[in-house]
Amino acid sequence: MSIAVPAASARRRALAYLELTKPRIVMLVMITGVPGLLMAAGGMPPPPLFWGTLVGTVLAAASAASFNHYVDRDIDALMKRTRMRPLPAGVLPPAHALGLGFLLAALAWLTLVMFANVLAAAIAMASIVYYAVIYSVWLKRRTPQNIVIGGAAGASAPLIAWAAVTGRVELPAVLLAAIVFLWTPPHFWALSLYRRDDYERAGLPMLPVTHGEEETRRQIALYSLALVPVTLALGPLGVSGPVYWAPALVLGVVFIAFALQLQRSATVPHAMRLFRYSILYLFLLYVLMTVDAAVRISAHRA
Repeated sequence: MSIAVPAASARRRALAYLELTKPRIVMLVMITGVPGLLMAAGGMPPPPLFWGTLVGTVLAAASAASFNHYVDRDIDALMKRTRMRPLPAGVLPPAHALGLGFLLAALAWLTLVMFANVLAAAIAMASIVYYAVIYSVWLKRRTPQNIVIGGAAGASAPLIAWAAVTGRVELPAVLLAAIVFLWTPPHFWALSLYRRDDYERAGLPMLPVTHGEEETRRQIALYSLALVPVTLALGPLGVSGPVYWAPALVLGVVFIAFALQLQRSATVPHAMRLFRYSILYLFLLYVLMTVDAAVRISAHRA
């Protein structure tokens, strides 16, 4: 199903190709990889490794997004939130999204092999396959745990970063990834409470559709309570200091408070407040990790 529109201008088509890569999500993914590079190196990695890893991570995330546009084009046409995306709106043919996905995946592989190592490149490729096939094709339309499963794909940047520096995946990298993994369900389920009719129209088994809004709010609270301790575990491991964990504690208390308030009061404004705050929360966490790592690097050099 697609919406009939006039032939798109060259500018609109160019913007549509950019939209296929979901640039806002890709930038957030990139930000989650930065502290992993600094922590793993115990300082600033060589510039080619640092920037090459970030570029490769961005390319991999953009590839996965393009494949997701291709797979979801039918259900995107049924939802108000997504029906004006490039494929359901008829701005680009589906084959272009598929071709862009393969091109970006190839560039991601080449970039990471050239500037990092094969393990980092392999993790990036696995994340693309996981998101595009296991999540988008197979499980998204079959289980109300689709968002939980999809969160694993979005958590790959810290693993890529750590592997790029050390050639291994170690506990701090797993914790950095676990933060994104545990953050994803309350973030998207808060949105799904607001967009429940959209998901029901598209036939997607989102938790509010299959188990009701009360259970969704309960799950949001449970995941929020699990998330915050994981964000603070970096301190005892010695890979972050008080510049990170002190404000992270405050941010986490606010996150839990919003989640518990949503559980008690089933209102759309509370759901949207948690959704919007969750974006700021994740962004600030990884910025704080980066600042903390930079401060520790400077102190070590002094």
